[in-house]
Amino acid sequence: MPRPRPLSRRVEEMIRVDHAGEYAAVGIYKGQRAVFERLQGKSKIVDDLTHMEEEEQDHLDAFDELIQTKGVRPTAMTPIWGVASYGLGVATALLGEKAAHACTEAVETVIEQHYDDQVKELEKRGETEYAPMFAKFRDDEAAHKHYAIEEGAHEAPAYPLLSGFIKAGCRFAIKVSEKI
Repeated sequence: MPRPRPLSRRVEEMIRVDHAGEYAAVGIYKGQRAVFERLQGKSKIVDDLTHMEEEEQDHLDAFDELIQTKGVRPTAMTPIWGVASYGLGVATALLGEKAAHACTEAVETVIEQHYDDQVKELEKRGETEYAPMFAKFRDDEAAHKHYAIEEGAHEAPAYPLLSGFIKAGCRFAIKVSEKI
C-alpha cells in the first residue's frame, strides 16, 4: 500500500483556518441560542439556530478529524476565537432576531467566498483531495446565508455598519488563523 502524500504547507493552512472558522461558527450559534432560549416566543429561531449549529458542528468534526489524523497544528488563537465568537453571538442576539440573521449573513458571505477560493486554488494546484469536502461546506454556508437573508438580515438596525464590521472581523480572523 503506498504511503499517503504529506500535506503541503498551503493545505495545512487551509485545514487550520477552516477548523478555526467552524469552531467560531459553532460558538456564534451557541451564543445566539443562549439568548433566544431564555426569551418567550423564540422557539422558531432557536430551532433554526440549533439546526445550523449542528451543521457547523459536523463541519468542525470533519476538521477535528483532519487535525488529528494529518497532524495539522490548530491555530493558537482558538481560545480567543472561542470567546469572541460566543460574544458576537450573544451581542447580535441581544440586538434582536434581525441582527442575529445579519450576523449569519455577514459571516456566511465571507466564508462562502473563502471556501470557494480554496476549492479553486486546490483545483489549480492539482491538490483536489479536499476540494469536494470544501465545496460541500461552501454550499452549506451559502444555504445559511440565504436563510438569514430570507429572515430579514438586511432589515437589522444599522445593517451596513453591523455587516461591514462582522465581515472585516472574519477576514482578519482568517488571515491570522492561517499563520498563528
